[in-house]
Amino acid sequence: MNIKGGSPIIVAFVADLFFAVKIEKAAEEGGFAVEWIESADQFGPEDPMTPERQLGEHLVGRGAKLLELLTRWNPALIIFDLNNNAVPWEKWIILITSVPATRRIPVICFGSHREVAVMKAARVAGADLVLARSRFTAELPKLLRTHARIANADELAATCDEPLAEKAIRGLEEFNLGEYYEAHEYLEEAWMEDESPGRDLYRGVLQVGVAYYHIKNGNYRGAAKLFLRLRQWLDPLPGSCRGIDLIKLRADAEAAHQMLIELGPNRIDEFDLSLLRPVKYVVPDVHGAD
Repeated sequence: MNIKGGSPIIVAFVADLFFAVKIEKAAEEGGFAVEWIESADQFGPEDPMTPERQLGEHLVGRGAKLLELLTRWNPALIIFDLNNNAVPWEKWIILITSVPATRRIPVICFGSHREVAVMKAARVAGADLVLARSRFTAELPKLLRTHARIANADELAATCDEPLAEKAIRGLEEFNLGEYYEAHEYLEEAWMEDESPGRDLYRGVLQVGVAYYHIKNGNYRGAAKLFLRLRQWLDPLPGSCRGIDLIKLRADAEAAHQMLIELGPNRIDEFDLSLLRPVKYVVPDVHGAD
């Protein structure tokens, strides 16, 4: 997940000052930072020429901006106030919980116990937990501890000290030759054979490769989807993992993503392929020095 000032992030779609203060206090005590989205207007006016015709990563307008923001923040938890009518909470819960780039993020909702239909709609939309306001307030510190998805930094550091799998090395070799399809095959095998938290490294790198593959083949939508998805796998990892320089890889992927967005689907043929940079990695000498 993303870290703000050293703390995991909670995104709260809350405008009510009473509940905002309660959430802020509980978050601070629990070691979380809070990002507030009080209104859909924070994403700018909706363009009537490009309405949100479908749910998913191909959305335009506010839905697309929401996904972009959430994948950058990669929060540990999302909270919706069901009485906040300034956000289309039902549509956004469906979006967040159905799209691969965000569906792993836990979603908690709270609302009036009298509004049974509203509470039911939130559950049907895909919220992980829907509570009455009184219970939400009373159990808030426990809810944050129990439901927030927080990566174990010590566990990730330990798994990143392990060596690269042989198939992963083969995949990186293909990646750096620009053979992204072949790289995907090797890295996917390495991911499937690895049962440790380090497997996310292989999944993240292969998704960078697939995004680059789509760019080379002029598939704007395919590349845009992958750039959103890969953040959840690479962002929680440290700057170096199993010899791979993730600081550089993340920066390279971000530069390519920004160029893709600037060009848009109609100018993807103008993409500067020199931005599809190789992965920098080191394979230790297993034989050691004589």
